[in-house]
Amino acid sequence: MAATLPHITLESGKQPRHSVIWLHGLGADGQDFAPIAGELNLPVAIRYIFPHAPQRPVTINGGFVMRAWYDIACQEINAQQDAAGIRASQAAIEALIAREVARGIAPGNLFLAGFSQGGAIALHTALRQNAPLGGVLSLSAYLPLAGSVPGEMVPGTRATPVFMAHGRGDTVVPHALGAASRDALLELGYAVEWHEYAMQHSVCEKELRDIETWLTRQIGAR
Repeated sequence: MAATLPHITLESGKQPRHSVIWLHGLGADGQDFAPIAGELNLPVAIRYIFPHAPQRPVTINGGFVMRAWYDIACQEINAQQDAAGIRASQAAIEALIAREVARGIAPGNLFLAGFSQGGAIALHTALRQNAPLGGVLSLSAYLPLAGSVPGEMVPGTRATPVFMAHGRGDTVVPHALGAASRDALLELGYAVEWHEYAMQHSVCEKELRDIETWLTRQIGAR
């Protein structure tokens, strides 16, 4: 099997049969969301995987090299999208998915989650899986390469539950862009649970509790 991205692995109990692959945002790394493993109270043991995005120059940040799932060319983040970078990150996450399946995790027990850029990659990847995943969580994010989705989505992925959350005051990934992505997914037949909060580009305690409730429900439905 091909080498996978460097990552942090945490397990909430013995012999987990469920995995969550959680993707950080631009300029962060896998450590950013690692505390989540101790903050979510779920009914089963979970293997959490927090990969580190590759280092790459980011145009909007003056070409400064940082961890990023793809390049951002301008302030309007859904313009001039880095299709090659997005697809390369999709392949890297699919390698992690394949690794978990090889370790005995059923695709229906595997969840993709991510914040900002990480949430965009989680959505992009989940819609293109031959075996539907247990769910995808996209936090303060949007649907990248939205125009390509109708032709590339795997119809069976409509069974993949989607959790989307956004801050009403977000100026990094505008609330309107997140809401438009939600609407696009609904039009394509996906079951989207939408949450919004009085916050900016961040994660809040109420959001964590809503994630906990949603994940508990999805785990129980399997």
